[in-house]
Amino acid sequence: MGQVVSERAIGGNGSGPGVNGHGGETIRSYAPATGELLGEVPNTSADEVRAAVARARRAQEAWGALPVEERCQRVLRFRDAIVDRADEIVDLLSRECGKPRHEALLHEVLVAADMATYFADIAPKALEPREIKLHLFKHRRSWVHHVPRGVIGVISPWNFPFQLALRDVLAAVVAGNAAVLKPSEVTPLIAVKQKEIWDGAGMPEDLFQVVTGYGPTGAALIDSGIQMLVFTGSVSTGKRVAAACGERLIPCVMELGGKAPLIACADADIERTAQAIVFGGFANAGQVCLSVERVYAHREIHDKLLERTIEITRGLNQGDPGKEFVDVGAIIFAPQIEVAERHIKDAVDKGASVKVGGKRAPGQGQFFEPTILAGCDHGMTVMKEEIFGPIVPFMQVATEEEAIRLANESHLGLNAYVFSEDTDHARRLAERLQAGSVLVNDVLMNGALPDAPFGGVKQSGFGRVMGEDGLRQMCEVKHINADRVGLGSKDPIWFPYTEASYGWFKRGMRALYSSGSWLRRIGELF
Repeated sequence: MGQVVSERAIGGNGSGPGVNGHGGETIRSYAPATGELLGEVPNTSADEVRAAVARARRAQEAWGALPVEERCQRVLRFRDAIVDRADEIVDLLSRECGKPRHEALLHEVLVAADMATYFADIAPKALEPREIKLHLFKHRRSWVHHVPRGVIGVISPWNFPFQLALRDVLAAVVAGNAAVLKPSEVTPLIAVKQKEIWDGAGMPEDLFQVVTGYGPTGAALIDSGIQMLVFTGSVSTGKRVAAACGERLIPCVMELGGKAPLIACADADIERTAQAIVFGGFANAGQVCLSVERVYAHREIHDKLLERTIEITRGLNQGDPGKEFVDVGAIIFAPQIEVAERHIKDAVDKGASVKVGGKRAPGQGQFFEPTILAGCDHGMTVMKEEIFGPIVPFMQVATEEEAIRLANESHLGLNAYVFSEDTDHARRLAERLQAGSVLVNDVLMNGALPDAPFGGVKQSGFGRVMGEDGLRQMCEVKHINADRVGLGSKDPIWFPYTEASYGWFKRGMRALYSSGSWLRRIGELF
């Protein structure tokens, strides 16, 4: 459910005044809703990163040797500590991210607790060795083992700093690895809180490390001898991270940007679809890689759907979540406000109209009004480039075929949505959309489904997190092959090679692989 790590998260010099922080020995964190200084954290040096990774590697040796069941029980102890301290986590998330308390609780704390539970539940079965049924060499037996890689590096973003970081850290440690987290410099206090709760729960302190810092800290983590990296962030930064990993032959998972289309079919339920567009477009103030970033509405329902969406949007309550319960909070990373303004200006200059919102909210803090644009087309940046802010552009389409073509006309492919009262028909449309996940008659929720693999296609990244596949990806795959029936010292395929043995092998090949081979059919029975 995450997206942007700022461009300074990896690479760059980390000097000069920052939007949230500054160059030098410390990073300052400010509340986006009020401008209040919340605290400072170290700007970790390359030497300190290497030392943290070295400590993690030593801790991993003992941790990886534990039975997976014991590792899972200990992780559940950490989960219990998260639940016990939910109020203080929610408070910090609301202040450092400016997000509504409901979203801090439901989208961050609850999701992290659920992921810990899920990974602990499935790991013993998912990671147990499994035997492969060999189709030919029946005198041998093979097993696949999933073994810990070692130290997993995690570079996480600022939009969901609690659950996205722990999503990858928890999978790593359940699988027997250590984890070193480099959080975004925009929201570092959340990561420090995670480490505090980890240590307080009696977990091995060196097994999970947090290294706060700017770009050079992230670069040092990649160069520190880790065995794998999981990166969540922007496409531009992800390209540099992937290149750095490639140079070092470090396996990596890239979860990058999204431009999720929502196709509203002619038979879509107007109320359900409108409510979904508003929630999918403005949850976390639109700072979600899964956000509804473009709506393709069939002409038969376009006007009614647009009207109802505008009406719901006007009823949203935006403000400081530290003072009241609100629907929409602040913009976490201030430069995203300028991005939103550029998209709106470009769209309006090219013929779109602002139906609601469209500007910075007056008063203190980093707020941008939830915005609906109508009359949009693919000549506008708002329909082609990632917004990552509270803007939803509408485009009317004549047919579902047009909607699918336009939805697939993107360099990104993380999520997509289809709304129709005919679920079977919607599923058939979903199969034609180029995205890592497609939801029918719902939005955003797959970011909180630990059971299902999550990731994108095209420039939205590669690799998967969550699900059994995501857990196994934290492991090296080891194949072990042993004898079922001993052949002694006279193995027929070993030396010496003779004319007679060649003839036997040639006749055997024909018996096995000719059409209708009786010998192959017999072999398939065993």
